[in-house]
Amino acid sequence: MLYLVLAILCSSSIALIFKFSETSNMNRFVVTTSNYLIAFITSLVLTLIEGTPWTAFPIWLGSLAGIFFFLSFYLYQKSVRESGASLSGAFGKMGILIPMILSVIIWNEMPAFIQWIGIALALLSILLVNLPSKRERKTFHIDLIFLFFFGGMAEFFNKFFQKYATDSADKNLFLFFVFFSAFIISLIFSVLKKSRKKFALKDFFTGLAVGVPNLFSSFFLIMSLDHLKTAVVFPIYSAGSITLITLASTLFFKEKLKTKEIISIIVTIIALILVNM
Repeated sequence: MLYLVLAILCSSSIALIFKFSETSNMNRFVVTTSNYLIAFITSLVLTLIEGTPWTAFPIWLGSLAGIFFFLSFYLYQKSVRESGASLSGAFGKMGILIPMILSVIIWNEMPAFIQWIGIALALLSILLVNLPSKRERKTFHIDLIFLFFFGGMAEFFNKFFQKYATDSADKNLFLFFVFFSAFIISLIFSVLKKSRKKFALKDFFTGLAVGVPNLFSSFFLIMSLDHLKTAVVFPIYSAGSITLITLASTLFFKEKLKTKEIISIIVTIIALILVNM
């Protein structure tokens, strides 16, 4: 259970560090690039230490997956600024529906009845957060939808790797190319964007601070799966992360959620629990 608690803390801290960086008006691309810098260096060290053989499958799959990891990471930052850490965390975790839906189409892995209820509730939460009140102009939270999609696609590539990898040792190589590919893309965007925000050391170190929990959230999640059942790990991990992000955002950043957003987060937590049963 300790590993699961640590995974939740790492996952939650990513959104909270993003909240800090966005409220401090930091350079988003510098934060993203330095995050992937520490991630791919650490992955490379692990690959070299374990003597992982370099094979084609994890190289090309990891390189392709890096595109979606970068996009989801960037959109996570953007969504935190525009929609708050609570909603962004909820929609980020809800991306698990994408690999579920694609698994039905590609591998005919049909969800159980209770999981279909979870999927329906997840779709309901998307409608709730995009439903304007009488006092609001009709707005559509497009960044949250893109976060949901690209985050889900990143999860799908993890699923694809697990489905077809012939050697578990390839995981380090796969992760190295995921993070290296995302780093290169982020670096290119940083140059092409020509942001008015100048490079600052605080942006760089904030990215490094994100990179550490970004790595260890996956590490501790895998460790918890070695000691607990999957049906226990994923519901607690998803619901726990969203709850902790919401509480911390309210306490430390004074986020004020609208009634429909609170309902949407509660529905999302219930949906994730049902989907993972």
